[in-house]
Amino acid sequence: MLDVITCQDLAFSYDGFQALRGMTFSVQKGQVFALLGPNGAGKTTTIRVLNGLLRSSAGQCSVLGLNPGNQGAEIRRRTGVLTETPALYERLTAWQNLRFFGALSEMDAAQIEERGKFYLHALDLDGWADQRVETYSKGMKQRLALARALLHDPELLFLDEPTSGMDPFAARQVEELIYRISKDEGRSVILCTHRLFEAEKVCDYVAVMKQGSITAAGTLSELRQQVTPEIRVRFEFQQVPASDLAAQAGGLPGVQSLEGAGSAVWNLRLETIETVPPLVAFLTANGAAVLSVIPHRATLEEIYLKLQDQEEQVKL
Repeated sequence: MLDVITCQDLAFSYDGFQALRGMTFSVQKGQVFALLGPNGAGKTTTIRVLNGLLRSSAGQCSVLGLNPGNQGAEIRRRTGVLTETPALYERLTAWQNLRFFGALSEMDAAQIEERGKFYLHALDLDGWADQRVETYSKGMKQRLALARALLHDPELLFLDEPTSGMDPFAARQVEELIYRISKDEGRSVILCTHRLFEAEKVCDYVAVMKQGSITAAGTLSELRQQVTPEIRVRFEFQQVPASDLAAQAGGLPGVQSLEGAGSAVWNLRLETIETVPPLVAFLTANGAAVLSVIPHRATLEEIYLKLQDQEEQVKL
């Protein structure tokens, strides 16, 4: 699949401070790529370098086949950017903002009207389109800024905290829009967010940053395997199994640990998911009435916190 961004050993420093170091990654066409990390990790700086607003101090980078170092203006023409603080004219209405920014992107009036109506409706702002932006809530301003970023039909989107200040319903609308423009329209999205549950729903690939470098990267499945290679499974029984059955089950091949002995709910750690069928067969053959077997997949939040813990352990 075509890469829209490739970076090799990208670095950026200023006033003796190393803000980015050894950044190596690629983003494919139609992929939602999440940059996660604490404040100051370098996420926003990465976006600025990719957009040509900051010049890298080392490494190589290509965005849409262009060099951000000397072709930043062309990259910005073909991309959309949403910053955490919306860049809007507060004394203008939503429509006036869209018409102004559309004209700056050399869109004709018909294009602005057509695409403006579509995104104002998609983001539930059509009823406020003729109101001044200064009357908007923070979440509404963020939605309008997203409409502005999408207006000129960009090939690539940079979204920095796109759902900041939004209520759950509005945030879900934005998540659905991100999913649609990537999967249905084939556009790539770089997403910086602190909302890990949001990233888990929409992202195809995750890079975790700390102190200007990527400490872990992969799909959710790859990161789960890296952080929690064992399988966690919950067994629920119709009644408490025989007292010695838990000890026997805990000693079977592939069973790493068993919690909940003496109750009707067991939580087990298994080496692989293939351990489940023979385990169920053993339990039923020994009189246990298994009601359900529920595998537990580590959430992105659990993965992220585990990675942070591992980083701290390395320091000690």
